[in-house]
Amino acid sequence: MTSAAIQVRGLEKSYKDLQVLRGVDFDVAPGSIFALLGSNGAGKTTVVKILATLLKADAGTATVNGFDAAAQPQNVRESISLTGQFAAVDEILSGRENLVLVAKLRHVENPAQVADDLLARFSLTDAGDRKATEYSGGMRRRLDIAMSLIGDPPLVFLDEPTTGLDPQARIDVWHTVKELANRGTTVLLTTQYLDEAEHLADRIAILHEGRIIVNGTLAELKALLPPATVEYVEKQPTLEEVFLAIVGDTHTDQEERR
Repeated sequence: MTSAAIQVRGLEKSYKDLQVLRGVDFDVAPGSIFALLGSNGAGKTTVVKILATLLKADAGTATVNGFDAAAQPQNVRESISLTGQFAAVDEILSGRENLVLVAKLRHVENPAQVADDLLARFSLTDAGDRKATEYSGGMRRRLDIAMSLIGDPPLVFLDEPTTGLDPQARIDVWHTVKELANRGTTVLLTTQYLDEAEHLADRIAILHEGRIIVNGTLAELKALLPPATVEYVEKQPTLEEVFLAIVGDTHTDQEERR
């Protein structure tokens, strides 16, 4: 057994002649948000698939919640939830029906109450009886994450959770991810967005050409570069700040109305 929620050592994986992972090592502390940052093709999704027992590594070990991913796959699957790059919701069903269906499939007691609680937790109560096909991208993604939490898994894997979302929807998902960690859930997040890793992660590992080239807190990563000396800087607003100033932060507005 290990005190780390996830422990990866020497992970290697190739697809025919293409070596995707070349000896990946990292640990994820319980209750933390760990960001695996890298460009497209860096191997992030391959790492997640191995940890989720959907793929076998060619070499190395991966331990999830104290269980060996290769030798104890069933124990690992009972410990995790995986949200992929595209929302896995049934658009014919309503938000509530999607949640009830998953709760029944996982043999959770009182699935209707579980669905109502999750709709409230993810600010989807008013949309609960609407078909998921009518949801915005951000609402669909929040529903997808809510579905993944049924059964209270101690670890959640989020693979590129904000790909294709508009700026406000991305911020809504960020609030959701932070709330998961605040409740004690361990989150492994893969992303290609630097600002996403900066906003969310307790620890960031940069995966490049199949290897972890740096791993640390945001402060530790910033310390790798010498600070720039400036006499005067006129701070310009970021595009995100301009956007929110114009349209408002809907998440904050929702919280204030409660």
